[in-house]
Amino acid sequence: MNYPTDLKYSKTHEWVKEEDGLTVIGISDFAQDSLGDIVFIGLPSVGDTVTMGEALGDVESVKAVSDIVCPVTGVVAEVNDDLADAPENLNSDPYGSWIIKVKDVEATEELLDAAAYEAFCATEEA
Repeated sequence: MNYPTDLKYSKTHEWVKEEDGLTVIGISDFAQDSLGDIVFIGLPSVGDTVTMGEALGDVESVKAVSDIVCPVTGVVAEVNDDLADAPENLNSDPYGSWIIKVKDVEATEELLDAAAYEAFCATEEA
């Protein structure tokens, strides 16, 4: 598994990065590996409000449909529309394939650094 140290992670397996005043959100390598081949993604729209702890969208894999849980509360500033046509990019490049960028962030859940997230994932696999 890959756990880049420049990212923060949620216990629901999303990654978070601050970039140009926006909060960038994607799913982790652990998440994409657990899901299997991703065949569809449901995305929010620019301008939608997202809420910490609630689904911002969902991913469908050959195994199941899973919610993508938002680790922050704010307003969707950008959506990675490329994923609508190529959701498999989440499998091949989970850290290069961001899902949304959020502005006006009002709340952020307690996020883990890479070492703490790797330790958390080890308990999930056991």
